[in-house]
Amino acid sequence: MIREELIVAVCNDVSGQTRGKGFPASEREKRFKTGVGWVPTNVQITCFNTIADSIYGSLDDLILVPDESTEVRVDFEDDHPVEHFVIGDILHLDGAPWECCTRALAKKALASLEEETGLTLLSTFEQEFFYSGADCETWCGFGLNSFRGGARFGETLIAALTAANIKPDTFLAEYGPGQFEATLSPTPGIRSADECIILRELARSTATRLGERVSFSPLVTPEAVGNGVHIHFSFLDKNETPVTYDENSATGMSRLAGQFCAGVLTYMPAITAFTAPSVISYERLVPHRWSAAYNNLALRDREAGLRVCPASNVGGTPIDSQFNIEYRPADATGSPYLQIAALVSAGLQGIREGLDQPLPTTGDLSRLSEAELKKLNTRRLPTTLEAALREMEAEPQIRSWFSENFVDIYLKHKRKEIDTVNHLQPGEVFRKYIALY
Repeated sequence: MIREELIVAVCNDVSGQTRGKGFPASEREKRFKTGVGWVPTNVQITCFNTIADSIYGSLDDLILVPDESTEVRVDFEDDHPVEHFVIGDILHLDGAPWECCTRALAKKALASLEEETGLTLLSTFEQEFFYSGADCETWCGFGLNSFRGGARFGETLIAALTAANIKPDTFLAEYGPGQFEATLSPTPGIRSADECIILRELARSTATRLGERVSFSPLVTPEAVGNGVHIHFSFLDKNETPVTYDENSATGMSRLAGQFCAGVLTYMPAITAFTAPSVISYERLVPHRWSAAYNNLALRDREAGLRVCPASNVGGTPIDSQFNIEYRPADATGSPYLQIAALVSAGLQGIREGLDQPLPTTGDLSRLSEAELKKLNTRRLPTTLEAALREMEAEPQIRSWFSENFVDIYLKHKRKEIDTVNHLQPGEVFRKYIALY
């Protein structure tokens, strides 16, 4: 059968969906310069393929211009077409960044961090997902036999990532039946969000080639183990020296890292609207689910909003190059670019305000009264998407991080998502998110 290879220029939008346009590979040189046409109202296409109210209507035009550094071409050497896509930036026709381009928003936040502090964010996204080809009946969490059941998928995915010039870290059979986790080595700046998208799309492509599916949905049933996206981050200075660790600090964090984390904790209830932005996200963010339910920092606690991760003396790797913080109330229904933009903006605000380094909490916070939590400067995170949106809407600083238009557009987008599922039974809501993510 005659075929011509296509390249798809893609972006990841506010619903966390990767969308784009294809063009013949023979046009690569031209399209990498001129891009492909894009439509402003596309920002209001929800994950359910409904369109929220748009200030743009049918008017105006944009371009989606590929970033060559993100190009992925993986030949799986089977009967399927070559996987060939490239992440791009959405620009106005004069080349200026568009206010609703999620990648541009992340770049802006990262640039502000570097300009104001000299720090570069080093980060990676730890991702969990369910694989339909696993044997859930005999599942053994973290078990070698469960790993074997997904080994063909895992080996193919790792090979695809390597072919895409990405450095895999680990692949494992997680606790939940049919659940796997894939991690990548940390990278500086915008690259970690790019690689987050690439991993998801290559996981989907790998599963398709094996006649299976993956789902990154936060939950598959109300009682199931959830899929989180844990954002690990640390900082480098202008000389690319790690500067997150201070051995004399009670938390192990340097002064600037502590102020950054204080900002993240202060604004965490509001930015969950970006980091955990689906209706079912809040079924996962509850106590005793190994997710995060409070805006607290703790040492090595997998239910903390921010977890100070352990560093080991084994193997001779310096502590300062291992030391990192983990942001936990996030999942794959959010765009990694918006997650980075919100995380960095909140942290930078903490540095600007000179906030005190947070004290770590201990024990089960769900056993404490509101008064006791208040003494710890800690509170429960929103329990619904609508509550998170109200927190975001009421926080004036968020409108200073983004444009007025963007915040209003985002609110309309997410409220349309809520309206779309409000009348559905819980089981149907879960099935929809499973299929879409």
